[in-house]
Amino acid sequence: MIAFTLPADAPKPAQLRDAAGRAVALQAEADGTTRFVAPWQKAGETLSFTLTAANLKAPIEPAVVAAPEGGHLRVSVGGAPVLVFRLNRDDLPREGIPPHIVRAGYVHPVFSPSGKIVTDDYAPNHAHHHGIWAPWTKVSFQGRATDFWNMQDKKGAEELVALDRSWSGPVHGGFSARLKSVDLTGGAPVTALNTTWQLTAYDLAGAAPVARLFELTVTHVCATADPVVLPEYHYGGFGFRGARGWNGPGLAARFLTSEGETDRVKGNAGRARWVHLGGVVGEAGELAGTAVLGHPENFRAPQPARLHPNMPYFSLVPQQLGEFRIEPGTPYVSRYRFIVADGAPDRARLDAYWNGYATPAAVKIEAQ
Repeated sequence: MIAFTLPADAPKPAQLRDAAGRAVALQAEADGTTRFVAPWQKAGETLSFTLTAANLKAPIEPAVVAAPEGGHLRVSVGGAPVLVFRLNRDDLPREGIPPHIVRAGYVHPVFSPSGKIVTDDYAPNHAHHHGIWAPWTKVSFQGRATDFWNMQDKKGAEELVALDRSWSGPVHGGFSARLKSVDLTGGAPVTALNTTWQLTAYDLAGAAPVARLFELTVTHVCATADPVVLPEYHYGGFGFRGARGWNGPGLAARFLTSEGETDRVKGNAGRARWVHLGGVVGEAGELAGTAVLGHPENFRAPQPARLHPNMPYFSLVPQQLGEFRIEPGTPYVSRYRFIVADGAPDRARLDAYWNGYATPAAVKIEAQ
């Protein structure tokens, strides 16, 4: 993903073409920030593109669409589903889920390019787990011990406040939403953290092998004049729950870290730039999975990983390296890139995706 500021004298609407004259999808925002997806670029290689006037005979149809469906927000690329952001807390997969753990404001399902579901929701053995979710676990707030992750303990909760925005476009689409972490240990509920999620999905047109790519930025801000203290702990802050069929010990869930570790026990607590979780998703034994790439500017990056020994679940956990605090007036920002693909993971390709995330290509604009 390449971002640059569209020059004031650029043609409007503008069309981007590569060195061979082929059209490249371009998406400009109101502030002039413009993005496109570049093909694979070798280290040190320079790619050339030309801005020309677009000759539009019809409106450009968005390749990435974020639209309401079934009470939730569905994100698709080229008409194929990518993920769903859950908005309706009462849309439950089964009866008997305790009301105090019912929630919205998380991502499930996530789909592979072939349409296989690679996440789980309200898992029978851990009903408080949800696809992609990001509350803190061991927390001290106003001198009390609370927990926004394990909602079954009734110490705290994470709640959806509002979906603020969604958008679609030829290059990317997504949404911005607000959540809150609520402490329940002091009598009356008190909001400790206000949180913003911004998720952006991209169209990787021409990628081979086919993959889905989306990015998530989670921003926590103290809701009171009191800090949120996060003591040392082994999980929390970000969670990914894999498909239900991967539950259990052994190779049902197949892990791979950026350090080349495939043993979930040996890889647990190891620092990793990225973690891949996959497994069998079809009756014919097809594989699919998701890699979560941590941005190098994340706190204490590369962050330690919690790889669960018998559940298809992992967490990226700066708390493993000791206590820290989210202070009033200082936002705490975490950024992640997700690569979802069919087949076994390709470590070299995932490294390339991470390198592109960590050090995006620079853009130099020259007058013609």
